[in-house]
Amino acid sequence: MNFFTKVDLPVTDFKIDYNSRLAFFGSCFADNISSLFAERKFNVLANPFGTVYNPISLASQVKAIADGKVYGDADVFQDVCRDNGHGDNLWHCWDAHSSLSASTREECIAKLNAAAKQAREFLQKADTVFVTLGSAFVYTLKGTGNVAANCHRQDPKMFERQLISVEEVACAIRKIVENLHKITATAKNTNSHEPRIVFTVSPIRHKGDGAHGNNLSKATVLLGIEKAIKEIAASPSAPRNDAVTYFPSYEIVMDELRDYRFYADDMIHLSKTAEDYIFERMVNTYCSEKTRADIARVEKFMKMANHRIQDESSPATQEFKKKLAAQAAELEKQIPGLDLAQEKDNCKKLC
Repeated sequence: MNFFTKVDLPVTDFKIDYNSRLAFFGSCFADNISSLFAERKFNVLANPFGTVYNPISLASQVKAIADGKVYGDADVFQDVCRDNGHGDNLWHCWDAHSSLSASTREECIAKLNAAAKQAREFLQKADTVFVTLGSAFVYTLKGTGNVAANCHRQDPKMFERQLISVEEVACAIRKIVENLHKITATAKNTNSHEPRIVFTVSPIRHKGDGAHGNNLSKATVLLGIEKAIKEIAASPSAPRNDAVTYFPSYEIVMDELRDYRFYADDMIHLSKTAEDYIFERMVNTYCSEKTRADIARVEKFMKMANHRIQDESSPATQEFKKKLAAQAAELEKQIPGLDLAQEKDNCKKLC
């Protein structure tokens, strides 16, 4: 008897290794998965403008990066402290997460421009971009009609909440793909290339939408992705059949991990075990057998490198650090693209 429903993984012609440059955009699920790649020393860019859940805001962020937008006074606002106790006097941007907010207008603008510059430079050489969509609900500013990526705890009366259509999701996805290609096409001093773009849907439920609302939202996003991928593949200008694809993160949780033991204490977010399992399934999909073996070696090394040191001045610690530095250098020679400079520097500081 089979008590486990396995989700079929996509078959891809491209593979990820330590020479790859991986970009992740989208919900907090994108942050969590990207951190698992980063912990294993892959070259990663994750959410330069912070977490974003809806496809329209994400499309706007990617367009700003592609257009080389320079943020200024008109792009930020101050949350002035009000009589009811709300307001933090910080400067925010509707298009970015609060992690880019600041105590002064100048600092907030500087953060936005630094994030855009970093993202543009990274994406010009990116091999694979993972885009995780979390919700089809958007919050539109009544005064401007613009969709806010983050509401920054402002008065709910400022926004109109709505569930966008499948076509609006598909349109946003097409714009994301178009602008990602635009970024790589304008790369200087590099061979022009188009990254593989992988869309996925966050398996994390949005409790605030209600059970039925969450299902409507996820279904809308899933249908929008399917529609856009088919349209892009059918386009005469489509460079490859695998240029834009889908990875079933949502389906893996719904069908393979359908048990509350795979959730965190809030019964909404995923447990570390679930995230590790999805990461393993992604590695099995996008990494060759050799790269999977390399990952295992890096994991073993990082476990040693992160070992807590009790006495940094002891002879045993000094010897341990020397061996660690030698292992780092050897791994870099054996695994092309692996960068353990930080770990080697840490060893030097203690030797």
